[in-house]
Amino acid sequence: MAEIHHLPRRRKQAACPVCKKPAVETFRPFCSKRCQQVDLGRWLGGTYTLPTEEEPDEADIEALARRLEDSEN
Repeated sequence: MAEIHHLPRRRKQAACPVCKKPAVETFRPFCSKRCQQVDLGRWLGGTYTLPTEEEPDEADIEALARRLEDSEN
């Protein structure tokens, strides 16, 4: 029986999650160092969050209230 050779599948060109330009292998899934840094800043700044089933405890609520008060002053 003849041997069947499969060509490697082409990976669909992913878009940068920040600016939607084609991703570059060096910075994948981003297109540049800049977009990589923008994304990191969003994570560190709290723009991105992961859903949770946990209820905040009293200490978390107090800390949030202090941050809100400080930002208003």
